[in-house]
Amino acid sequence: MTHPDALVTPPLSGVRPIRRALLSVWDKTGLLELARCLAAFGTELYSTGKTAALLREGGLAVRDVSELTGRPEAFGGRMKTLSYEIASALLFDRERDAAEAAALGVTPIDMVVANLYPFAEYRDRGLGLAELVEFIDIGGPTMVRAAAKNYRHVASVVSPGDYAALTRELTETGGGLSEGTRRALMRTAFEATARYDREIADHLAAEAVGPDEPATTLTFSDPVSLRYGENPHQKARILARTGAGAQPLPTSLLRSGKELSYNNLLDVEAALAALRGHREGHACVIVKHGNPCGLALASSPARALELAWAGDPVSAFGSVIAFSSPVTAGDLAYLALDAADNVAPSFSDDALALLATSKNLRVLPMSAAGAGGEDMRLCLGHLLVQEPDDTLFTALRTATHAPFTPDHALAELGVRAARAIKSNAIAIVRRVGARASSELQLLGMGAGQPNRVASARLAAERALATLAAEHGDPAEVARAAAAAYAVSDAFLPFADTLEVLAAAGFRTLLQPGGSIRDAEVIARGDALGVTVVLTETRHFRH
Repeated sequence: MTHPDALVTPPLSGVRPIRRALLSVWDKTGLLELARCLAAFGTELYSTGKTAALLREGGLAVRDVSELTGRPEAFGGRMKTLSYEIASALLFDRERDAAEAAALGVTPIDMVVANLYPFAEYRDRGLGLAELVEFIDIGGPTMVRAAAKNYRHVASVVSPGDYAALTRELTETGGGLSEGTRRALMRTAFEATARYDREIADHLAAEAVGPDEPATTLTFSDPVSLRYGENPHQKARILARTGAGAQPLPTSLLRSGKELSYNNLLDVEAALAALRGHREGHACVIVKHGNPCGLALASSPARALELAWAGDPVSAFGSVIAFSSPVTAGDLAYLALDAADNVAPSFSDDALALLATSKNLRVLPMSAAGAGGEDMRLCLGHLLVQEPDDTLFTALRTATHAPFTPDHALAELGVRAARAIKSNAIAIVRRVGARASSELQLLGMGAGQPNRVASARLAAERALATLAAEHGDPAEVARAAAAAYAVSDAFLPFADTLEVLAAAGFRTLLQPGGSIRDAEVIARGDALGVTVVLTETRHFRH
């Protein structure tokens, strides 16, 4: 759709009357009202097939395109508007070429109203190529592009969303459109045909090389305004990616609460990324400023929320909370409704009713299953693309001498947390209660520090505070710390990070390995009674 401030540009300079219009559309929404406005100012209407039938049923006088071409529609409708006569009527320069057009008997057309066969709609229905080619429009794009190229004299209209503004301007001018409007329509027209051709090309490419191959071209819909950007003085918008595998805009999924802002969406993305790949039990993650400050796995969403919140209740205020499972009102009993926004695959009716009682709380039914795909970001004005970081670890190899059998589920939660935390990342996780317990919890984390030692100090401080709030008894805190896992997102170039964790009482450290000083770090672990487990997989997140 044309930008709303571009259709009417006061003062209305360069107004040209619309004496003759050709209307041939697939989507007939609002067309009759526009056609009636044109007819009221004496515009001759030409049309084809079902569009002409609709206009005649609406009481309008319509002439067949064959009167311009001198030939009937043919080949099952494949040939209707493609012709020398119509292309000439749209393309000739009304000043430079007027005499030549008259000599050739070319009748000028001042407006084209055309939207294209819905290729993407039928692609998404799973049609095979033999059927799908029938929804590749040829005549429509040809007319749209010809009219747009000659925008100084011709209006090219492709979006029903523009009809109301055009009707207002036609009424204001007595049946004409300004040059500013025609130029805005030109831009919209070429955006539409470019997007249309890209949809077809991308589908054919995916058929040839498979859906898992990276896209070479990205196409987007019109922008949707957000509440604001990273800061209130910054305007922001989101554009929906179109084409195969496209996901609905989060703004269209919002069930209650204030409009979404730029930061809200970044936190939602981080929350879904932390849950991506989760398979068993009920997980809950709490994200603040792009980092998980709470993460837990439990036997119910309610218990997972309670454990995740307890990991850092101060940071959890004003956060985004995401669940891996559908959520009911009972699951939210622990929640202070003004404290956070909520994301889950689905919400029961009673949960939606409860959450709607807070006007500030945003509710989004979204699943981590749709949060995968290529990782893309703009950098220095260019697009960086990488495969998603879907591997947790390739090994759990004990490098220190003392016998040790890793707790696979706890290691998985710890690596999942470290993968979601901005580097340099340290995550400290524990199994709540006995080793056989199914409840897992992020105790503390350090994120985004220039060095990993600082992250280790932050993670240890937060984890010990969480344990102290639960146990009180220093001996119990020490036993719980010794049973927890500390996880680093990347290798340790020196033993200092390990030493900080050891001094705080943490006795198991998972890290990728790969440093030239691995042997020194492992030897230091042996000396301090810290088990070092190598995962052989790094998880930087910048």
